[in-house]
Amino acid sequence: MFPLHRPRRLRSHPQLRRMVSETVLSTSDLIYPLFAVPGKAIANEVKSMPGVYQLSVDKIVEEAKEVYDLGIPAIILFGIPEDKDLEATSAWHDCGIVQKAATAVKQAVPDLIVIADTCLCEYTSHGHCGYLELGDLTGRVLNDPTLQLLKKTAVSQAKAGADIIAPSGMMDGFVQAIRMGLDEAGYQDIPILSYAAKYASSYYGPFRDAAESTPQFGDRRTYQMDPGNAREAIKEIQLDAAEGADMLMVKPALAYMDVILRVKQATNLPVAAYNVSGEYSMIKAAALNGWIDEQQVVMETLTGLKRAGADLILTYHAKDAARWIAKLGG
Repeated sequence: MFPLHRPRRLRSHPQLRRMVSETVLSTSDLIYPLFAVPGKAIANEVKSMPGVYQLSVDKIVEEAKEVYDLGIPAIILFGIPEDKDLEATSAWHDCGIVQKAATAVKQAVPDLIVIADTCLCEYTSHGHCGYLELGDLTGRVLNDPTLQLLKKTAVSQAKAGADIIAPSGMMDGFVQAIRMGLDEAGYQDIPILSYAAKYASSYYGPFRDAAESTPQFGDRRTYQMDPGNAREAIKEIQLDAAEGADMLMVKPALAYMDVILRVKQATNLPVAAYNVSGEYSMIKAAALNGWIDEQQVVMETLTGLKRAGADLILTYHAKDAARWIAKLGG
């Protein structure tokens, strides 16, 4: 007896496998994160993220040009300010580091999409994502007063040239507050990419080295989501969509591919996945030790995220992935 069905027939040749591939990763799917710091000619490698740097604005512009030349359509900017305070002043000030970087990039590479991470943890002296009660040592952020800070931050980023506003603090109502602020300021056409389902994850460790945003006390579990919850993610994305979000994000990515799929099935909006710092650093560490083939693992990982439903992938692997896609003829 012989098998009636032989699926291996369609796997017999590389070109045939390419023809019937269900999921194809493209450079257009990628967004590259960058960390801006004050000063000039600065490129400080993040020890826990090999190949990732804190960059001064002039270096950010150089990176932006390389990213654009590789065919990557967008960057997302994070800022490490010179001064931090309880008001997160450097987040919303017109001379803030993200504002300076956004303006410089748009002047140098006008066709590159600049996304501004709209959060406050890098800019507050306590490292939490908004206002705290006086004397609070738990990190329980005051929701509604913080919305006003986020609104100011978003408007200042749009004024500086950001093409997309990406609020990441997981405050209730933050999309509506930012949408109202942008519209009132005349930025009706600036879209919002909401970190709609952002989990309280241990995968963020290396990012906090890069962004210098580790909380000074407490944790972020009163505003970021519990890792065990998936139905709650649908509630969060539905609320953000109703408030005017144009795109929705799931963060982290690898341990939350089921959430990416559920979000994709529950909305008609574009879905982004953030392939976060811990996911990047694990691959880098294993590759540097010779335990894995970095290219193959990265490409499999990013393809898996797209297969799960991600239309956009924020990843520190973006430049390498773009080169590998080009080499493979993608």
